[in-house]
Amino acid sequence: MTYMDKKIKIGITLALSTAVISGVVNFLSKVSVTVLKDATLFTFLKNSIVAVLLVGIILAFKKWPEIKALNKKSWINLLLIGAIGGSLPFILYFQGLTHTSALTAGFIHKTLFIWVAIFAVGFLKEKIGRLQIGALVLFLGGNLLLGGFQNFHFGQGELMILAATFLWAIENIIAKKTLKNVSSLTVASARMVFGAVILLVVVGFSGKLTLISNLSPVQWLWTLIPSVLLLGYILTWYSALKILPASVVACLLVPATFITTVLSTIFLKNPLTSLNNLSGVLVVSAIVLLVASLRQTHLKKINVKSANESLA
Repeated sequence: MTYMDKKIKIGITLALSTAVISGVVNFLSKVSVTVLKDATLFTFLKNSIVAVLLVGIILAFKKWPEIKALNKKSWINLLLIGAIGGSLPFILYFQGLTHTSALTAGFIHKTLFIWVAIFAVGFLKEKIGRLQIGALVLFLGGNLLLGGFQNFHFGQGELMILAATFLWAIENIIAKKTLKNVSSLTVASARMVFGAVILLVVVGFSGKLTLISNLSPVQWLWTLIPSVLLLGYILTWYSALKILPASVVACLLVPATFITTVLSTIFLKNPLTSLNNLSGVLVVSAIVLLVASLRQTHLKKINVKSANESLA
């Protein structure tokens, strides 16, 4: 096994770990939002706690010199990641939810991997082969079975959810470029810190900051638990994005939805239908195809390198 093989395995493991964490966070967030009774305030508190934890990690591991050495271009990218990924889409998403159903919002957000793939081809020059295209089709099929176009219509709420999804897709592209020269820890910290600052302004203008002092211990507990998990999510996600193509990482996050469905079945007694099971089969098949695509691409690079070396 070559070094690159090991890197690919690590990247896949990190991305799938992110999907598992995301599935758990999505499940717990449903409970947390119900307990806190305000989605925007919950998002601000959750992101702020993660931002504080990340700053603590930077200080603990003495990573401050890296941040001081960042050039102007890197700072601009980090600010964009914080705005485009860590704040504005959350505002759009939750505002959109007030005008549409959670099912419709979830379906639109599930198309994120498609937009990331399109943007990655256009802006990162990533190449998508037949196996990966097959995986994309299977992922889309799995998502349709979990929600699909049931009672779907396109209005103001749907447009806001779609805009949020586009912004998260753009974040993937900017983050992938930034990660070439900046560590995943620094990029993750910038996303959460700058995002939390922008959300603070929004929450402040909405007059909801006063609600924080009235939160009960139970409400703080249900804010803290998802926050710790979100810390793991953001670190594993950016670490995977540093190793693997953006289009691949976005696809490997798709299983999060199925994991949330399974948890809802176990703890909330929601029935796991035959369509849910078929969706799981399609998603697993897509992951197998995606891994095979990565192996194929890697082997091609090795063959090309060997051919060039023999000619030299």
